[in-house]
Amino acid sequence: MSILNSRIAAFSTALAVIAFAGGDAVAQKKYDPGASDTEIKIGNIMPYSGPASAYGVIGKTMEAYFKKVNAEGGINGRKINFISYDDGYSPPKTVEQARKLVESDEVLAVYAPLGTPPNSAIQKYMNAKKVPQLFVATGATKWNDPKEFPWTMGWQPNYQSESRIYAKYILKEKPNAKIAILYQNDDYGKDYLKGFKDGLGAKGASMIVVEESYEVSQPTIDSNIVKMKSSNADVFFNITTPKFAAQAIKKMGEIGWKPTHFLNNVSASIGAVIKPAGYENSQDIISSAYMKDAADPQWKNDAGMKGFDEFLAKHMPEGNRIDGSVMYGYNSAQTMVQILKQCGDNLTRENLMKQAASLKDFTTATMLPGIKLNTGATDFAPIEQVQLMRFKGEAWELFGEIISGETGG
Repeated sequence: MSILNSRIAAFSTALAVIAFAGGDAVAQKKYDPGASDTEIKIGNIMPYSGPASAYGVIGKTMEAYFKKVNAEGGINGRKINFISYDDGYSPPKTVEQARKLVESDEVLAVYAPLGTPPNSAIQKYMNAKKVPQLFVATGATKWNDPKEFPWTMGWQPNYQSESRIYAKYILKEKPNAKIAILYQNDDYGKDYLKGFKDGLGAKGASMIVVEESYEVSQPTIDSNIVKMKSSNADVFFNITTPKFAAQAIKKMGEIGWKPTHFLNNVSASIGAVIKPAGYENSQDIISSAYMKDAADPQWKNDAGMKGFDEFLAKHMPEGNRIDGSVMYGYNSAQTMVQILKQCGDNLTRENLMKQAASLKDFTTATMLPGIKLNTGATDFAPIEQVQLMRFKGEAWELFGEIISGETGG
């Protein structure tokens, strides 16, 4: 009897071990809404229509990149289901689309929604719902606030850091400059403006001779540019989105106004801004970069650029390779894929944010050499380095060293 009892006990123990092991294996897979053994559902909001529609190609590029990833087997065996909606760059519409993605589509995260006003409109909602608002496609400084908004994270260099770098350059190269500033009258424009004024410091008050804002609903900014010229400014800081940036450059050419021209990075696309405005009107404009420029001949035989061209040929033949927004979408999507890979089988919203805050010297083959993405629990700003560039001929030419925006250069 004792032998039988001991055998039963041994058998029970074996069953318990098997059950525990099996339970442990099952426990290792953790899912929140939007994730399963076969799928990762990612939401996105883009201005496919409206005044900022030039940026819509970012969403199209991301979609094409995720299709490439899926064709190659997905991420840890799971396919990305990318659901992207149009908000027309209208914050009330953004709120509507965010609710749809979270409450109806039940996505794991809302990834790379575009624009400062649209993202501002959904930030509190996303954080209240504890759904990642991840790698937002805007450089507003406020996305780096993990204490107040632990579910929101930026991706690109922030606007204040970028504009501080321009200000430092002006103080060094043109200390007696008379500066004209045109900015979009919203959170995006004001963020750039603040960084620029902070960078100029006490001298700013005497250096800035005209400061003009425009509304995104305006059909044209021609009259603003004419007013800028009449101020006799010899430095112009152009804080505009692509449609208005192209208008400004073209109008400046028409009226023969040739100040030292600083153009914010968000409108430095050759395909979307410079080419439509005219190469002849764009000579010597200064901006900044953190990604390789497909129009720059120095990358002609670069392995990363060849990979980019292969991606376009196979997965996005309609893509304009010299549109910086295409390159933006390509690099951002690669960052998202990296985070999803790091999640392994723990596809919870909490772990997604944890992995996003654990980037260590990550880069892609089409980032500028020396640009590294780093994040931490108290640092939600992945890219904090840029290099200045000047437009020459039909391409941007990089100059100077890689500058860290953390301290404004």
